[in-house]
Amino acid sequence: MTEALGQNYGHLFEEPLLKEIEKVGVYKKVKQGDILLDIGEPIAKMPLLLHGAIKILREDENGDEILLYFLERGDSCAMTFSCCMGKKQSEIRAVAETDAELIMIPVENMQVWMGKYPSWQQYILDSYHTRITELFETIDTLAFMKMDERLLKHLQDKAKVNNDEMIQSTHQEIAYDLNTSRVVISRLLKKLEKEGKIQMYRNQIKVIAL
Repeated sequence: MTEALGQNYGHLFEEPLLKEIEKVGVYKKVKQGDILLDIGEPIAKMPLLLHGAIKILREDENGDEILLYFLERGDSCAMTFSCCMGKKQSEIRAVAETDAELIMIPVENMQVWMGKYPSWQQYILDSYHTRITELFETIDTLAFMKMDERLLKHLQDKAKVNNDEMIQSTHQEIAYDLNTSRVVISRLLKKLEKEGKIQMYRNQIKVIAL
């Protein structure tokens, strides 16, 4: 854990803070598709991502999901920090987009570090800013983009966080992320393929237009 922590966060945090993270943090390994945090669960720890990618989802009153943003290595989720500080239940669902490795930080330490380490305070503030920007992009996508444009952007985002132009997803999984039907996704994927922006295989999609 020490090496991975230094590689991902050594340029962000002071040495004493890195040592505290190593001391109190709990190393966790998850498989693609695992739910790290579900809606309504109490939050006692905040993740620092060492490897892989996590997708953050929101659910409406009918149980339909919408993808908010992705977390990559070196990232954390400011929404979990906010809920931790307020001792609230989670309002998001965090699902492993890929196999991932994380360090889980107890809430008590996060609160102390806000006043103790300037680098931690800056990291949390930067995380808020990044996540808010990504939420604005999600809102813009929903409000102003056609569904085929949303689909292509979604595929491009998945390819980038996975560092792989080949995406391992079924049409139904993509439909869940975009809160639409599998039939619509299948039709639009064929359209994008005809336009030369993707190539489709069995449960795989190659993103050409990156």
